[in-house]
Amino acid sequence: MAGSSHGHTPAAWTGVTIAFIGFCVAGAFMVMAQPAGFWAGMAIVVIGGVIGWIMSAMGMGMPKDVHKPLATAQPESADAKG
Repeated sequence: MAGSSHGHTPAAWTGVTIAFIGFCVAGAFMVMAQPAGFWAGMAIVVIGGVIGWIMSAMGMGMPKDVHKPLATAQPESADAKG
């Protein structure tokens, strides 16, 4: 995946960063035995995904046609590798 720039977009970085913060918040409140704080953290995780999706729809994500050559490529068979 390193050659395909998978996830190297503002939409991906923003969504994952917000979701990571939400997981940290949820984890901290789970250790403190505070269910309301845990669910608030999980809501932040969902918000991160929604914001990433919105940013991608606004054109800040990976273009839709980037992966078309990968979808049409035929995998090599085990016999062809030698």
